[in-house]
Amino acid sequence: MPKKASLLIIFMTVFIDLLGFGILIPILPTFASKNLGVSDFGIGIIVAGYSLMQFIFNPILGKLSDRYGRKPFIVWPLLMVSFSYLIFSFSNSFFLLLLSRVIAGIGGSNIGVAQAYISDVTTKSNRAKGMGLIGAAFGLGFVFGPFIGGVISKYGYDVAGFFSAGFSFLASLFAFIFLKESNNERKDKVRIRIRIMDFSALFSVLKTPIVGILVTIFFIIIFSIANIYGTFSLLGFKYYSFTDAQNGYLFGIMGIVSATIQGLFIRPITAKFQDRSILLTGVLFMSFGLGAIPYGVNFLGVAIVVGILSIGTGLLQPTVLSMISKFSDERRQGEVLGLNSSMASLARVFGPVWGGFSFHYIGFEFPFLTGAFFTLLTFFIVLFLLSSQRLRQFS
Repeated sequence: MPKKASLLIIFMTVFIDLLGFGILIPILPTFASKNLGVSDFGIGIIVAGYSLMQFIFNPILGKLSDRYGRKPFIVWPLLMVSFSYLIFSFSNSFFLLLLSRVIAGIGGSNIGVAQAYISDVTTKSNRAKGMGLIGAAFGLGFVFGPFIGGVISKYGYDVAGFFSAGFSFLASLFAFIFLKESNNERKDKVRIRIRIMDFSALFSVLKTPIVGILVTIFFIIIFSIANIYGTFSLLGFKYYSFTDAQNGYLFGIMGIVSATIQGLFIRPITAKFQDRSILLTGVLFMSFGLGAIPYGVNFLGVAIVVGILSIGTGLLQPTVLSMISKFSDERRQGEVLGLNSSMASLARVFGPVWGGFSFHYIGFEFPFLTGAFFTLLTFFIVLFLLSSQRLRQFS
């Protein structure tokens, strides 16, 4: 299959699945708060449960895909995600809602496999564009998903769950029929040991020149944005008096800006500017956007601020992922990207827990200010540890 066709199919698979994911993102915190009476901190725990499963299973699925091929570990996890949304539709307690997110997290651990699929079918020169397609699929899922979720939640949160389940099932069916295996050449040559967390492999990656720094930067960036996963909708609901639909529109704005950057502009930007310059610029946009969210005053102000935030994330995520792939051993793409996704998932565990805790016990501004502060730290990491000369030395 031509590489362009493979990229299109993996893009469509992730996009369809992320439609279902996007439907629930803006309404899950308000559903838990209004219908189940879960505390702000409890909502952070629910959001973190999803990411904890990804932390555990991302490297496992990544290694298995190195050994047995990418396709099975893209298709079958999507069915698990579909099942998790059905559980959400019938959730009537904190524990049932948590269970639905745990199962969704296990199934959602195939994102590292999707990134490895991209690395299989792209060259180093166009890998940023390929990784940008994954980001664009996320972004578009966040454009249409939250909008759909905000609208159909008027008919019941259970209906939103059924819609999400349908989209993930459709994604698994689409991938099963159309997605071609990309890892035929390597799978018989890789020996693996399955562990919940392979710390020796992680330390090996962190000690690798450039790669270790990039994985650390990605961890901090994801932690910073994860501070608002459960609290952004609560901020809109409790302090700005936004409706579910308005919260959905704001997530949609995040998605469309991020998708536009990653889908249309990342290639010409990477062709004209050095990766290091893109990282420094993206960090400044993201830090300002995060810090300004609680001071947006009204819907228009918050919309402008989240647009600035999304420019930053749209620049950062595909660039960091592309650099990690470019500086990694070609034979360990699945393992390294899986470990990076696992570390990102760990950041998504700490982020919502801290976000929910600080929102509930310290003040509604703190999750956003914390994210802005740590994002700004990565500016100095890039500035002092990723000099242009050092990047050329290891390229």
